[in-house]
Amino acid sequence: MPPANSDETTNGSITVKLDDLLHDRRMTLTELAERVGLTLANLSILKTGKAKAIRFSTLEAICRELECQPGDLLAYENGQPNDA
Repeated sequence: MPPANSDETTNGSITVKLDDLLHDRRMTLTELAERVGLTLANLSILKTGKAKAIRFSTLEAICRELECQPGDLLAYENGQPNDA
C-alpha cells in the first residue's frame, strides 16, 4: 500500500532485541538455538536484523524460552520523513 502522501516516505525499521534478552537471562545464542530447535545460523540472522521474516511458531518458541512477549523481542523505530 503506498504512503498516504506520496511526496513523503518514512524510513522506519523493525529492530530485534535478542542480544539484550539473552544477556538479561544469561543465556547463549547456542543454548537458545538448541531449546527452540533452530540452527545457530538462522538464529544469528534473526539476531543481527538481517532476517526478512519470522514465523509465528518461531516467535512463539523464542518467547516461550525467554519468558517474554513479542514486543520485548521486536521494536519499531520510526524514521524521519524524507521529501521525495
